[in-house]
Amino acid sequence: MNIAEKLGSLKASGRKGLIIYVTAGCPDYSTTLQAVKAAAEAGADLVEIGLPFSDPMADGPVIQQAATQALAAGATVGKALELITLLQQQTSIPLAVMTYYNIVLQFGIERFAESFAGAGISGLIIPDLPIEEAAAVEPACRQAGIDLIKFIAPTTTPERIKTICRQASGFLYCISSTGVTGVRQTDYNQIAPLLAAVRRETDLPLAIGFGIGGPEAACQAAKHADAVIVGSAVMDRLLHGSLANVQELIYSIRQALDKECDRQ
Repeated sequence: MNIAEKLGSLKASGRKGLIIYVTAGCPDYSTTLQAVKAAAEAGADLVEIGLPFSDPMADGPVIQQAATQALAAGATVGKALELITLLQQQTSIPLAVMTYYNIVLQFGIERFAESFAGAGISGLIIPDLPIEEAAAVEPACRQAGIDLIKFIAPTTTPERIKTICRQASGFLYCISSTGVTGVRQTDYNQIAPLLAAVRRETDLPLAIGFGIGGPEAACQAAKHADAVIVGSAVMDRLLHGSLANVQELIYSIRQALDKECDRQ
């Protein structure tokens, strides 16, 4: 099942989607593989596999630390491909790759899309790829059958929302606040008008990311979106805790999204 089918099915059934981010190769690829499987078992609907990059523009301190640790341990694009191939053999959860444009360019745009689609991903997320340059990547993604996920930010203008929505597929990644990733207190009511404006332009699922660290924040964000994205909180538990801590967090958010949010 691809991203659109998964999130569309959840939306049709009235359930909120849960998207989890993990950094490939942190602390090693075996742990990443086990973390994705643990996320799926705990109720995640989609997992973003982050390719470590030495100069990330969107990642906060926790994910930067994870990327640095992975690169020091020898992380490569080729090893990420091998990881995703193994994941497709051992789990059925939809996967997306989150990476930066320079990595895609260095690998070769067509080769990157074709290789990762062949390994089993359904989507590609490139936070430093502006919509004006998406045409350089979009054809290769379309040819490979994967979604190039687009971003909406609090600073996105109405005109730009229209342009982004016309080109979007899979889902729209809605950033809750300006700045980098990381758990923080966020008033999700402040971005409600923005998301309402996006909904007027597209029927695609909307997923909120940046800042969500636990069940309460997930429920607050889910009031305004179809899915929530949790990254830094997961990687913090993986860096400083255990796989059991990761699975416990994801399970608690899943339970909250399914049972508790309506009572808040």
